Amino acid sequence: MNIIGPDALVFGVDDLTACGQYLSDYGLQHVGDGRYEALDGTAVIIRPKDDASLPPDLGTASMLRETVYGVADVATLDAIEGELRRDREVSRRDGVLRAVDDMGFALAFQVTVRRPLSLPAETVNAPGAAPQRGPNQLAFPPDLPALPRTLSHVVYFVPDSAKAEAFYARLGFVCTDRFSGVGPFLRPAGTLDHHTLFMIQTPPFMKGCEHFTFHLGGPTEVLLAGSRLVEKGYQSFWGPGRHRFGSNWFWYFNSPLGCHVEYDADMDLHDDVWAAREAPMGADASQLFLFQYREKWAPSGPSPKA
Repeated sequence: MNIIGPDALVFGVDDLTACGQYLSDYGLQHVGDGRYEALDGTAVIIRPKDDASLPPDLGTASMLRETVYGVADVATLDAIEGELRRDREVSRRDGVLRAVDDMGFALAFQVTVRRPLSLPAETVNAPGAAPQRGPNQLAFPPDLPALPRTLSHVVYFVPDSAKAEAFYARLGFVCTDRFSGVGPFLRPAGTLDHHTLFMIQTPPFMKGCEHFTFHLGGPTEVLLAGSRLVEKGYQSFWGPGRHRFGSNWFWYFNSPLGCHVEYDADMDLHDDVWAAREAPMGADASQLFLFQYREKWAPSGPSPKA
């Protein structure tokens, strides 16, 4: 089944104004009706939590109400519908297929809205390798936008990660790596990204969205976008740093959407030849290294404040 990845995440929120401002400050563009888009058209959608058009909540504090997956074609929608109708209620209207997974998360599937991107990536000059930037080519302009390019992945807290994984395996998701006794990193057939879904086993009362993230153009953009978000008054939660599984650079922030929101860049790509690794969850397995934000500083002044 040629599922590409998440096209949109839909939230029912307490404060539309605060959440909208947050998503705009994060770098998404408000295109109307509560839809905040990345450069390729993938999005976060916010609605009032009592909006009758939303799927039911998860019965926890989580504000995530629906995960919308983009697929390659109508044939994939047909295949998903055939598989899910074996044991659950499925609706299909206006080209959108809807169902609920085995953990109670509302899902939608549609032919993807992703627009093709043609943008430069971050380049590196290193001794022993051919230059990626020639003479007099600067690494980045002083006004580098550092905008989210595409919705990368979502992370769920689930009460039964084995049962949850088995459901997504029916839809063609494969495990690229795993934290023992915690949960899998899953990749659908339509992408080479290390994961578009990661699940963490938790007590039932925690069920919901732990975080989501959008890909940026490279580690410099992660650091630049994150610094700008801190300077706007938002609280850094974890990072910046670089993960081991997936190798992606990361920086996580608290948000008014009831979950953390991440910037990431430079994720590993995998195909079906890859053999999944497994490791215990822990600090060393979770990140290769971790930094902490400090205010800008120059050697002529006092030490930077903690």
